[in-house]
Amino acid sequence: MTQHIAFIGLGSNLGDSCEQIKLAFTKIAEFPGINLLAASSLYRSAPIGFLEQPDFVNAVAKVATHLTPQALLVALLAIEQHYGRERTFHNAPRTLDLDVLLYDDLQLQKQGLTVPHPKMHLRAFVLLPLLELAPDCMIPAIGSARLAMRDCRDQSLEKIKT
Repeated sequence: MTQHIAFIGLGSNLGDSCEQIKLAFTKIAEFPGINLLAASSLYRSAPIGFLEQPDFVNAVAKVATHLTPQALLVALLAIEQHYGRERTFHNAPRTLDLDVLLYDDLQLQKQGLTVPHPKMHLRAFVLLPLLELAPDCMIPAIGSARLAMRDCRDQSLEKIKT
């Protein structure tokens, strides 16, 4: 089976967010067909969109998988569900949010899944942990993640000491 490299964005702002992210790394590593290669540091960020909610804790995971992008998304949604994710409204607070950011060099737009993640290049809370794991990362149709990060310098981000 062909192994693919994917990057997954993790976020949480309900409950013990740091613990939720750490447990999610473990759940991702245990999921059949997914091999966790690396986990970034945790970062605290202000909410975007709906602002009347707690700050987020964010991270990125690098995985190897033989799952298709759609099957990987289904796996991530199952993990979110396991941790009590409810989708009450767009940008609502959440116990756990898992997004497929990158999948090899694939560009894909299907119902419920766009790869690369459509706003990843605009979010410091995605780019900084991504660059921690892949300093030379290129985002298909966008370019260098490092260059994209320069445009996000005005976004406040705090590395969490764990």
